[in-house]
Amino acid sequence: MNKVLLIDDEERMLELLDLYLRPYHYICRKALGANEGLEYIKEERFDIILLDIMMPEMDGWEVCRKIREYSDVPIIMVTAREQKEDVVKGLKLGADDYITKPFDEAELVARMDAALRRTKPVNQVEMDGLLWDKDQFELSYRNQYIKLTPKEFAIIGLLMKNPGRVFSRDQLIDLVWGIHSETEGRTVDSHVRNMREKIRDVGFPMDDYFQTVWGVGYKWIKK
Repeated sequence: MNKVLLIDDEERMLELLDLYLRPYHYICRKALGANEGLEYIKEERFDIILLDIMMPEMDGWEVCRKIREYSDVPIIMVTAREQKEDVVKGLKLGADDYITKPFDEAELVARMDAALRRTKPVNQVEMDGLLWDKDQFELSYRNQYIKLTPKEFAIIGLLMKNPGRVFSRDQLIDLVWGIHSETEGRTVDSHVRNMREKIRDVGFPMDDYFQTVWGVGYKWIKK
């Protein structure tokens, strides 16, 4: 069963969405407003989020931007407005889809199911002979096994699965160590340095793919 976070400032809409989704085996967590929604996201893992745009304390665009700082969870924007610029703005901020109120129950569920299929976890990535395999917990280069710590393994997997995206040290701490971790940036740098050297040692052209973005963080170069 998939767990969905519903964020809306209208309690009636939250109850209606919950009523729609229960027969489709979704487990719903209802957040009355943006701030409550952001708190839930920090404390729990969700498979998908339905996010209202027009909320008084913080609009859905800003909530979407904040979520994307540390999570790739699928987000569907729910709006009463059909202006094209609103849709484009949401998608640029990282939303996966949108639906306009009032909506058809079957269309909503179909859009949610499609977003979940598109964001199915990637458990294996291969680039230029470097193979990251989550299921086997192995990183190898041309059949040479590279021994990494769990944190090093998580960092290289995150980078390889998101080529071209820059991850700040704070984002890596949230995604690898956990949001409430007190890990410092220099610890991230140490893990990255060790990981990079281990991969270089087996002959992989690390400098062609891995880049330090000075003052920001790290990224895997998109080829």
